[in-house]
Amino acid sequence: MRLITIAVDGPAASGKSTIGQLLAGELGYLYFDTGVMYRAVAWAALERGIPIEDEARVSQLARELEICVEPPTEDDGRQNTILADGVDITWQIREPAVNHAVSPVATYPGVRTALVAQQRRIGAQGGIVMVGRDIGTVVLPEAECKVYLDASLLVRAQRRHLEATRRGATRSLEEEIAEIRRRDEIDSSRATAPLTQAPDAFYLDTSELGIQEVVQRILVEVRRVAGGRDDGCC
Repeated sequence: MRLITIAVDGPAASGKSTIGQLLAGELGYLYFDTGVMYRAVAWAALERGIPIEDEARVSQLARELEICVEPPTEDDGRQNTILADGVDITWQIREPAVNHAVSPVATYPGVRTALVAQQRRIGAQGGIVMVGRDIGTVVLPEAECKVYLDASLLVRAQRRHLEATRRGATRSLEEEIAEIRRRDEIDSSRATAPLTQAPDAFYLDTSELGIQEVVQRILVEVRRVAGGRDDGCC
């Protein structure tokens, strides 16, 4: 089966990162979650005292910040190790303050321009599963296989709440629902690269599906697009 580029999009907590990583593993592809780059910029702005609403300074930070996404360096459940100017911020970018700041940061054209350029260079090589909110529509519109994952608001909030609880966080489910609803509104209404399903994307609602079932359904689509077989043989 020929190597292709796979774009996976969807709203917060729809399962993109988990599914994308497993899919890449099944195919022997590179896994790349673009959302961590926006989170890194948001974290760095908060850490340096740059007001999130200061678009010019946040955009300049995105152009200057050295963001590295590496294979996991610790056995603590992380999917990748995220470095910002050499500092490991893998778990810091999942903190509530960053959750709250990342969507506004991602609306800034200057931030998106700086990060999308890096993402396109990475995606151009093929043999990659790239995950985000505008991969199939903006970053890699030429991707051979586009997937849009979705799930109900409640299911997504429950997933995020479980993830946070496992890390020792104390946010309530109601807070998670409110936060995800807020992020959905920002992501879908922003002027630059709003969250939307690409017309040619394979849509999959994961609300009532197990992780492996989701992966297998996408693998069938990947094999169809890549010209391979759909009987489980890659």
